[in-house]
Amino acid sequence: MAARRTHETLLARALSETPPSDALSEQILDAAREQFMTFGLRRSTVDDVAKRARVSRVTVYRRIGNKDSLISACLLREYQRFVVEVDDAVAALPTTEDRLVEGFAAVLGHIREHPLIGGLLRLEPETMLPFLTLESGPAFLAIRDYLADRLRHARRAEGRPVSDPAPVAELMVRITVSFLLNPVSCFELDDEAQVRAFARRYLVPLLAAGQ
Repeated sequence: MAARRTHETLLARALSETPPSDALSEQILDAAREQFMTFGLRRSTVDDVAKRARVSRVTVYRRIGNKDSLISACLLREYQRFVVEVDDAVAALPTTEDRLVEGFAAVLGHIREHPLIGGLLRLEPETMLPFLTLESGPAFLAIRDYLADRLRHARRAEGRPVSDPAPVAELMVRITVSFLLNPVSCFELDDEAQVRAFARRYLVPLLAAGQ
């Protein structure tokens, strides 16, 4: 649990935000999540979130910030929860290669099916794109460093030589984001078996290339 919290804190710092942890802030973010899932980002306002949370508009601004801050904080919390789920999905696997394959499948599948992130990517791609591209620098670095740390730890656990895994981790993140942003591809990734086969064939060799 301490390790999970450490990674959540690092991700939050990378995004230059402190994740809300008090009950009122969580109440506001719960309301924001429901509002965005129901009406999307474009049609939602701070007033809408405040009404759903049963607090004043001023309280939302003081606790979280403006609409962009609400979106960022809401997505950040989902990412943090997602990191824990991915960790759980790969924790029992014996090799780095197996963890990479299962982790890639978990990431792609989770985001595609996520009611907030996946839903908004399908319904409002033009609104979500800045949060995954132009405005995603800190988040991108945080996710890359998180993955690099996981690869480094897995290598050490297997007693293998450890080189800098950051380049490999960055390539993996870029590939994952590209499939999320533009799923049209000659690669068939319609089900988990196909996703795992792709990862085994194309991503696992990156581990050897990075040594």
